[in-house]
Amino acid sequence: MNSTNRPLSPHLQVYRLPLTGLISITHRMTGVMLSLGLILFLCMLYAIAGGAEAFAAMQAMTDSILLQIVLWGFMYALFFHLCHGVRHLIWDAGCSFENDTLNRYALIELFVSLVLTAATFAFFIL
Repeated sequence: MNSTNRPLSPHLQVYRLPLTGLISITHRMTGVMLSLGLILFLCMLYAIAGGAEAFAAMQAMTDSILLQIVLWGFMYALFFHLCHGVRHLIWDAGCSFENDTLNRYALIELFVSLVLTAATFAFFIL
């Protein structure tokens, strides 16, 4: 039997992940980002404990735009992970497993995490 005529499954050319699948993958990615951000946070604490010179070097490094983007990405990952954790608590209670509710909560989760990040940005920057 010729195996080249077999259909491909799950037809990756036309398959599109549902919103809940994308949110689940994003939740895992933000968990990795939080782990890496925790290492950065520990390096900052180490610099603070290292004295005035180490603190000044750390401050100079945090003034760069690249590290600012990383820190705000860490903040968004923290809020997204928090919102998704609340969603899991709702699921643990046995609620909201209908498709329309799952998608609505996913959109709410994205919106709330963005609002929390923007509010934190406004509080600390403005």
